[in-house]
Amino acid sequence: MIEEILPREVASAEAFEDDRGNHLFSEEEAAVSGAVPARRREFTTVRQCARAALGDLGIPPFPLPPGTQRAPRWPAGVVGSMTHCAGYRAAAVARTSRVHSVGIDAERDEPLPEGVLEMIGLPEERAMVGRLAARNPALSWDRLLFSCKEAVYKVFFPLARRMLGFDAVRVDIAGGGRFGARFLVPPPMAAGRAVPRVTGRWLRRDGLLLTAVALC
Repeated sequence: MIEEILPREVASAEAFEDDRGNHLFSEEEAAVSGAVPARRREFTTVRQCARAALGDLGIPPFPLPPGTQRAPRWPAGVVGSMTHCAGYRAAAVARTSRVHSVGIDAERDEPLPEGVLEMIGLPEERAMVGRLAARNPALSWDRLLFSCKEAVYKVFFPLARRMLGFDAVRVDIAGGGRFGARFLVPPPMAAGRAVPRVTGRWLRRDGLLLTAVALC
């Protein structure tokens, strides 16, 4: 599904269940040596997705241990993003010659826990969520807002190398599976230029909400 909301410059792979026989490199094993079995399985499967996507770029299997702020360390000349939630794992990668940064996120189509929207949403965003929910109450718009912000963060961090709070970006969710995001802090730089705003796409299907941003 994730490929439907990514540009053709980005390779992706996804899985809907874990393969318990998947292999980890020693660097990756060290990162989950004390993890509970469920965490180990999702960690392993999402990296198998990443290796499959890298294979589409002609890159052989490569260790992908977590680095700064738990972001994966990609091979030289590659940008990428991973995501996982209950029943879904995915990865997206691209050559830096084609794409500056990419971010994907997956969430279950379920309302956020009570009080979380107030923590992650600006007043304008909360009002937007209310309007959207009034038109289509079957979709968890608050969770979609959260997912959009997660995808934007994954684009922002590799470029800026600093954290991005939920209140540092304003998201506008549009019809047709699209959204925009404006940075309210000094924006990231790409190819020597500031990027004050990014656009992305979202998809709802089979109980999942998927979001993607690719800065080309």
